[in-house]
Amino acid sequence: MTPSAARTELVTLLQMAYSGERAAAYAYLGHRRSLWRAKRGADRAMLAGVLVDEIRHRRIVRRMLRLLDAGADERRERRMRRIGLTIAAFCRVGGWYAPMYGAGRLERGNIVEYEVAARLAHLAGHDELVDELLELAEVEWDHEHLFRTAASTHPLWRLSPKWPETTPRATIRSAFDEFLAGREPEPALRWNPLR
Repeated sequence: MTPSAARTELVTLLQMAYSGERAAAYAYLGHRRSLWRAKRGADRAMLAGVLVDEIRHRRIVRRMLRLLDAGADERRERRMRRIGLTIAAFCRVGGWYAPMYGAGRLERGNIVEYEVAARLAHLAGHDELVDELLELAEVEWDHEHLFRTAASTHPLWRLSPKWPETTPRATIRSAFDEFLAGREPEPALRWNPLR
């Protein structure tokens, strides 16, 4: 992959991530509010922390896009805003389990999204972005772990389809090292049909 092609794919992936973080922030805000009546203080606190992370991630990705002389995809921004608000509304009627399960499943994809972005940044000659992108992947790993753990305590977990388990958190960086050593194939942008 040429540096120019990698940069183009990186910008597209960061635009997807930027808008996705917006949708996630709206969704987690609605999810947190839905737990008010359920008196689930620990879950509300967890969601507050995740919400802060999502807002911070959006700021980081915006800065990266500016560094690459790019901005948000306005069409995607509007679409993801609608999706986030729809999920937030669903959280008010979806009970406790469905939002926890859905959040875990989506966060699983976000881990890979940032891992792919780190590889593309390297291929595009923007190694200054790599460490921060890997850190974003690690925080998404933490989120997926929180939601998977919470959802797995519910009786419906046994009946629900499971998404692939994440590898240990440390493998995010070791897999990148494998990529640098040439023992892992080049990344492909078209990995996540959810966005």
